[in-house]
Amino acid sequence: MGRRRQSVTIKHVAADAGVSLQTVSRVINNEPNVRPAMKERVQASIDKLGYVPSIAAQRMSGSRSYLILAINDRDLTIADWKAREGRDWVDQMLLGGMLTCAEHGYRMLIELVDTHSDHVERELGAAIAALQPDGVILTPPHSENSLITGLLAEKGIPFARIGSKQEGPGIAMTMGDSHNARLATDHLIELGHERIGFIAGPEDFSLSGWRMEGWASALEDAGFSSEGLCERGDFGFESGARAAERLLGLTEAPTAIIASSDQMALAVLEVARRRGLNVPKDLSLVSFDNSPIVRFTQPALTAIDQPIAATAARAVELLIDARKKPAPAEPVQIQGELVVRGSTASARVDAGS
Repeated sequence: MGRRRQSVTIKHVAADAGVSLQTVSRVINNEPNVRPAMKERVQASIDKLGYVPSIAAQRMSGSRSYLILAINDRDLTIADWKAREGRDWVDQMLLGGMLTCAEHGYRMLIELVDTHSDHVERELGAAIAALQPDGVILTPPHSENSLITGLLAEKGIPFARIGSKQEGPGIAMTMGDSHNARLATDHLIELGHERIGFIAGPEDFSLSGWRMEGWASALEDAGFSSEGLCERGDFGFESGARAAERLLGLTEAPTAIIASSDQMALAVLEVARRRGLNVPKDLSLVSFDNSPIVRFTQPALTAIDQPIAATAARAVELLIDARKKPAPAEPVQIQGELVVRGSTASARVDAGS
């Protein structure tokens, strides 16, 4: 034909097939109210012209946008990007979400919204109005922000709440935080550790409490105490350093520490060195997240690998299916796994409790 493939539009398909734009759109969207003969006719024109449907064309029917929108916290995300310290939460979300979207003919976009802002409804409302997503993925702490979940429910937009078990609208999802913390604790107990410290995340993240529960219950089941061995941080390095100083300054200091983020684990490593402690000879250390940086520390850190990509992928599948299936009755759990490296070792015999 001489027409370049990238210049072919839905109008050319409609003209070639002798049908309306709306009919072409219904065929592209695989709508049920199209006669087989008409569908074959339009498809023949699509194949002949080499037309590749665009999101704009797919949206013409007004039924679907073929967009999944992921909402992340603005301040936390920008701080991570500026710090350039190896955090890969957004990368992993995109890996799982974008690939799964592509398999189903969807696209995934990420928007940053300040969960603490008085204008959160306006910010989110503007994004929804502009993009008209078919589904929304909420990450902590947005996933438990009632203003955000209430707005999405009011507009009838399916959404997934990662890091939330709360009852209410939307699909509740977790990454097995309690189970993951128990994995880390059991690993240390098997190595002979009895006094195992824990550095928790901030209180406004429910997952912080779930991880504490997993750690404490594993110690209790093994006949060991967790009393006085938990400190709280904000997932950042400085807070991790303060927590580590308090734990390692105890009269009976722990022989192992689990930190609820890689940055806080790096802080424990630094504080231990300042105190003349060798990791793992004097202190075993387990981290959460398993971001790239923990593989290059000395020693490399044993870590809980958070299933971020797998959770985002599952969220996309559930949101795409939301038109046809009811939301799961129970929270969907995608469990992580423990990656053992050089920062954990058997407890020293002379370090008994």
